[in-house]
Order: sequence, then C-alpha cells, then structure tokens
Amino acid sequence: MKSEIKAYYQQLLQDRMDVFQDMIAQLTDGAQNDAKGSAGDKHETALSMMHLEQEKLAMKLQEVRQQKAIIDRMDPSVRHTRVALGSLVEVSGLRLFIAAALPKITLGDHTIMAVSPQAPLGSALFGQTVGFSTQINGKNYTITAIW
Repeated sequence: MKSEIKAYYQQLLQDRMDVFQDMIAQLTDGAQNDAKGSAGDKHETALSMMHLEQEKLAMKLQEVRQQKAIIDRMDPSVRHTRVALGSLVEVSGLRLFIAAALPKITLGDHTIMAVSPQAPLGSALFGQTVGFSTQINGKNYTITAIW
C-alpha cells in the first residue's frame, strides 16, 4: 500500500508543479507581449502586478518541489518499527502517512492522511512504537500499527 500512496502523491505533486510552471510561463509571455505594445503608468503597473504574481507562483512551485523531493526520497519497501519519515501509521482508526502536509486520499477502503513530521500529531508520533498514546487538543491517539 505504501508504494501506491507514494505513487499517488508523486503524481499529484508533479501535476501541481506542471500547473505552476504553465502559469508562470503564461505570465512571462503576457508580460513580453504587453511590453511590445504599451507605454505609460498603466503599463508599468500591469508589469509590476505580473511580476509579483510570478514571484508568488515561483514560491509555491518551490514549496511543491520540496514536498516532492521528500516523497521521492522515501523507500516504500522499508517496514518501520518506529514512526519515521515514510511510515504508514494506524492511529486510533486513522491511517497517517508521515511525509508532508498533503491532501487526504482514498485507496480502496482506506482513507490516508498525509501528515508532516513538524505538525503537532506528526511530531508527537515521530520515533514512537506500537502502543504509544498521546493526547492532542483533547483527543487521544494510540498507535496500533506501523508499516
């Protein structure tokens, strides 16, 4: 199952990267075309706005690249005895994939939530073994399985 989860998230992140790259390219083309036929303050404002948007998209693209690098480094064949990066953990009926903060997915009958090791729950579980219990925001979590 970890191989399927990894492949799903790799594709999701690659799709996001492609979208951001396309948006950046469109803004670049738009700025170049606008530069050929415009002059004055409105032109400068439009170019400035496009440049700011490009910077925002570039930052988002970099974030997605970092998330993908984390997923790419994971070896789904490794079976963990302690919660670590790349672990699939069953916690009080939830299945958590310790990786990066990504959308939850459904594979077969299972819903998997990707959790960053820096998130409160990910941090509390990191390095722990089956049977460990913790409480976060008034809710109890007990590790029942680690893959």
